[in-house]
Amino acid sequence: MALERDSQLRPGGGTAETPNPAYVQFHDVSKTYDGVRLAVADLNLAVARGEFLTFLGPSGSGKTTALMMLAGFEQPTKGDIILAGRSLSRTPPHRRNMGVVFQSYALFPHMTVAENVAFPLKVRGVRGAEAAERVRRALEIVRLTGFDDRRPGKISGGQQQRVALARALVFDPDVVLMDEPLGALDKRLRAELELEIKQIQRDLGITVIYVTHDQTEALTMSDRIAVFNDGMVQQVAPPQELYERPQTAFVANFIGENNRLSGVVTALDGETCAVRLEDETILKATPVGELKAGARATLSVRPERLTLKPAKLDNRLAAQVEQLIYQGDHTRIQMRTSAGEVLFATLPNAAGRVLLAPGEALEVGWRAADCRAFAEDGA
Repeated sequence: MALERDSQLRPGGGTAETPNPAYVQFHDVSKTYDGVRLAVADLNLAVARGEFLTFLGPSGSGKTTALMMLAGFEQPTKGDIILAGRSLSRTPPHRRNMGVVFQSYALFPHMTVAENVAFPLKVRGVRGAEAAERVRRALEIVRLTGFDDRRPGKISGGQQQRVALARALVFDPDVVLMDEPLGALDKRLRAELELEIKQIQRDLGITVIYVTHDQTEALTMSDRIAVFNDGMVQQVAPPQELYERPQTAFVANFIGENNRLSGVVTALDGETCAVRLEDETILKATPVGELKAGARATLSVRPERLTLKPAKLDNRLAAQVEQLIYQGDHTRIQMRTSAGEVLFATLPNAAGRVLLAPGEALEVGWRAADCRAFAEDGA
């Protein structure tokens, strides 16, 4: 059921596709804890009002540090963070009007669900009928009507996370920050809450900045994704663009699965380059970044882009099946090329398909447009 935002919950409006003015801005923001290594380095990033932006990256990449600086729990070593046109450098966390949802839920065990949700209102001096109505509305949004008098220890993990989300929404925040909020839940429940959180965000038009190391979460929920590594943003783009057109080898390997092949660039021709493998096979690919003839390059191609009927494709390799991995709706085929490279292909399990057998010889291929070539020092 679509939710209507009441007068206490401010509408938004921006998405990754709408060029709205920046609502949250990081200007040359850096953070170091020891004076030597930068946890976040020269971060410049703009977030539109009403956008769902995800900070994605491995542990220690700087994504949580960036979120904590926005929340005010950490201070930038350099740079400034802007919210709605004003600097937050002198604004303490409790005056930033941001809702925060943590992985640990951070609920008060001695309080009821309603008391937990009402706590931010109490701190802000909102009580009585107005507070009760806001709590009722917040619990309705997260589908917990009727849970008012229960305590956190008497409800499930998924319900506790809904309470934490209601608490973050109840005081009409300017931005909602989420730090690995689904990390403690099982796979099925995570998938369910991913869709629920995204639907709530869309219905209310709120600005959400979400931190995760889970690429599936990021691809499912985000308007745009900022991929972090070693304290730096590697690429910011909508999910489909990030997956289909990664701009660095790190992004290509971190988002989804990839086959990687190494060789030497022999020619560059506009939107295509030729790369010679160790066994002298020449493959064609889409060059990314600074590539020069004679330099080493890493080729990247998704398993689902490989086909076993490559007669008319740009790239073809002879290989031998090593292993078949049945995964329900598809089968992963592990194969080894004549040069010793391991490749994976993902094929749907269509009715009547005759699968291959380990040891069987085959030819595999893919289009040049589906293969990206990166300078090897970027791999």
